[in-house]
Amino acid sequence: MPRLFGTSGIRGVANREVDPLLAMKVGLGLARLVGSSGRVVVGRDTRTSGGMLESALLSGLLSGGCTAVRVGTVPTPVLAFATRRWRAKAGVMITASHNPPEYNGLKCWDGEGAAFTPEREQELEGEMGRGGGVEWRRVGRTEERDPVGEYLRWVLDRFPLRGGHRVAVDCGNGAASRVTPFLLREGGCTVLSLNGFPSGGFPGRGPEPSPASLSDLSALVVSGGAELGFAHDGDADRIAVVDDRGRFVQPDRLLALVASHLVGRGERVVTTVDASRVVEEWVERKGGKVVRTKVGDVSVARALREGGGKFGGEPSGAWIFPEAHLAPDGPLAAVMVLRMLEEEGRRLSELLEEVPSYPLLREKLPCSPAEGEEKMERLRRGYARLRGVTGAEEVDGLRISFEEGSWVLVRPSGTEPCLRLTCEAREEGEARRRMKEVLSLIV
Repeated sequence: MPRLFGTSGIRGVANREVDPLLAMKVGLGLARLVGSSGRVVVGRDTRTSGGMLESALLSGLLSGGCTAVRVGTVPTPVLAFATRRWRAKAGVMITASHNPPEYNGLKCWDGEGAAFTPEREQELEGEMGRGGGVEWRRVGRTEERDPVGEYLRWVLDRFPLRGGHRVAVDCGNGAASRVTPFLLREGGCTVLSLNGFPSGGFPGRGPEPSPASLSDLSALVVSGGAELGFAHDGDADRIAVVDDRGRFVQPDRLLALVASHLVGRGERVVTTVDASRVVEEWVERKGGKVVRTKVGDVSVARALREGGGKFGGEPSGAWIFPEAHLAPDGPLAAVMVLRMLEEEGRRLSELLEEVPSYPLLREKLPCSPAEGEEKMERLRRGYARLRGVTGAEEVDGLRISFEEGSWVLVRPSGTEPCLRLTCEAREEGEARRRMKEVLSLIV
């Protein structure tokens, strides 16, 4: 049976394989986990299968005695915000994030507005395997609330903008359509909107913002005279940016720039093992320290929660601002980029000119989980034979470092049946050579 939720966001499953009964079991299991008198906030992105899964999930929650608070179509960070703001026991977001429209899944949030840890998910899976619900007298009920207005006021009260910006926003027909354009307009910006109507088929460009899919946004920034352009994935927990010249901004460089702007001497920034070395270089220039975790916003949030930190983010564009909350927040990220430009007094293209760009290759090797583990074991046994190895670490998969400063990371994907490979070096030829050497050990 395919899983509908996962530790690194979504365990995506094709819509034709989605079993609503499994969503109902998740709801019943969650009701047992948080207690039958608990309140659970339920939201979804714009996918066409969202209503079906919501109905099934609500059936499980109500049969377990919970009060289910329906918030409709909202971004994931708004769902997390509402869960914490309203002191609910948990929240469930129905989304497949950046995955294609035929995919969908569930992601659970605790009462603090942080994603469930792997341990908490295991507890939930255990509760799903038990028997029926509560007796008829104790069946739960539903409420309907809209948290968007509260979220907009909360963000702008805590992180006000000076206003006067001219920006383009590509919501990709996703859940950001209800939030980001309105948030920026309330902050005093002139907003040029693209793909700003919600649609479950994501007809404008698909749910994943990438250099190829954001060509229209780039053209709008240039033709419309905007300072920059923002784009989101399907549930708006990620951000992608186009600079004032219409160029897609390499995510690792933007991550390094924002992190170094926010961090102070002695403060921590959390990122993942697949992020570029430029993050360390730029943060350490400001006297900060970088801590690396497993890939996934759950791991970043956990490190921030347990060890503290000023900022956390992944190259995927999932950024966490712990001063606000522990959910990756695309609309808030847009506000924070604008605040950085206000404080620096320079255009984004000017700031980026100072940030180095290292060749960074990303590939994936399709294989079953069993095949993937076999390949990983083969790599662990054989990597030391490669020339120039200076060390390896197993925070997430295996990251191998070489004497010239390059590194290769191989790890099992959290959302697809494949191994993901990332390689960085100072020269592209060196990166391709190191990637080829590592592939030769496992293919």
